[in-house]
Amino acid sequence: MTAMQYNPDPHAHPGLHLIAVFEAFKGVLAVAAATGLAVLGPQPLRTWLEELIQRFHLDTRHGLLPDLLNAISPGAVQLVVVIGIVYALIRFFEAWGLWRARAWASWLGCIGSAIYLPFDIYAIYRHPGWHTWAVLIINLVVVAALGRDLLKRRRI
Repeated sequence: MTAMQYNPDPHAHPGLHLIAVFEAFKGVLAVAAATGLAVLGPQPLRTWLEELIQRFHLDTRHGLLPDLLNAISPGAVQLVVVIGIVYALIRFFEAWGLWRARAWASWLGCIGSAIYLPFDIYAIYRHPGWHTWAVLIINLVVVAALGRDLLKRRRI
């Protein structure tokens, strides 16, 4: 067998490909967001935030939005772009590993999705609705599927 041939793990969870596509999609969204920020720069964000503050008659001297407005700079936008690209690369790397049924990718995905669970629960507490429940359920399904994959691999 050559190095280019694909030999899937027969014991891998059948949903790994679906999760891999989902992770790759998150990577594509991160690249799109980072690209948009890189192209637009800080000024459209500042303008949008200023309009939001004026529209809702918010205090321009105190609060989170004015602080955020002051933090938006070319350097901050470049940092967010870099973080977005790194995040996308991790998602693509994980998607590749899941598609190839690699155990390390199941670990990465399981831990990465489990990290979001407390935030998902907090979001349901603060903003209950179908969308917050959907995010929690999707993350629980991903953790369960990848955890099951890892357990099946251990039993072999």
